Amino acid sequence: MREAATPAQRLRRVLLTVGPGAFWLVLFVLIPTLIVLVVSLMSRGSLGQPVPPFGLHNYVRFFSDPLFLEIIGRSLWIGLWSTLLVILLGYPLAFYIAQSRYKEVLLLLVVIPFFTNFLIRVYAWIVVFQKEGLLNAFITAFGLPPAELLPSTLAVYVATVYTYLPFFVLPLYAAVERIDWSLLEAAYDLGARPVRAFFEAIFPQTLPGLLAGFLLVFIPAVGTFVIADLLGGGKVTLVGNLIQLQFGSAQNWAFGSAASMVLMAMVLLGLWLYARTQGERGLDRLV
Repeated sequence: MREAATPAQRLRRVLLTVGPGAFWLVLFVLIPTLIVLVVSLMSRGSLGQPVPPFGLHNYVRFFSDPLFLEIIGRSLWIGLWSTLLVILLGYPLAFYIAQSRYKEVLLLLVVIPFFTNFLIRVYAWIVVFQKEGLLNAFITAFGLPPAELLPSTLAVYVATVYTYLPFFVLPLYAAVERIDWSLLEAAYDLGARPVRAFFEAIFPQTLPGLLAGFLLVFIPAVGTFVIADLLGGGKVTLVGNLIQLQFGSAQNWAFGSAASMVLMAMVLLGLWLYARTQGERGLDRLV
């Protein structure tokens, strides 16, 4: 009979298995987050450096200024609509890939953009949308006047959808691969029409992948700043651009840290809602 492990052995086992990951998280996630939190409670010095006194004045300024609230609203709006466009494109695409004979090739095509640097991919859209770019060349070929596509909100939407589409397709594809199609046949046998059969038998099985993909797209879309900076030309300011500006030319690290904590709180709220939804779904299955 195997002897029970002593407390020292259990501690050693925990340190060997969980220890490296926990050390990494504490060193590169927890400690930097605490530093940003402390800096967000400080004031701006004469040279832009964070200095005492401590207080909530940066957060009060953020939520009391209509300009910053407008930036938050614009970030949420663009993030939400970009995510909805990604869902409209990615949902049928994931089903098509899962049912295709060439799914390996199609999955490779989905992930190929990851082999190119993100910044280069954004610059490629400048070539497409600029006045002498590919899109205007196509438009003028039909005798139409060239469109002012750069800088514009449309360019930001298109580049955002293009950039984050794979982040939605991959988790949804994994969910589609696990679908029990016999439930669809049972729904047909019970007299359900195709649309109702889909939403009753198939759609609920894709919800975990759908919710995961939604978060993987919505969270970075809200916080992005490179796409808005290059394709928006300063006309489309998002919360990510605001944070970059505070840590850059504005030299106000304290206020930039406060804006970062607000964005982080928004992200954590979304993750909490997702975890709670998944927990309730798990309880429903048990019941």
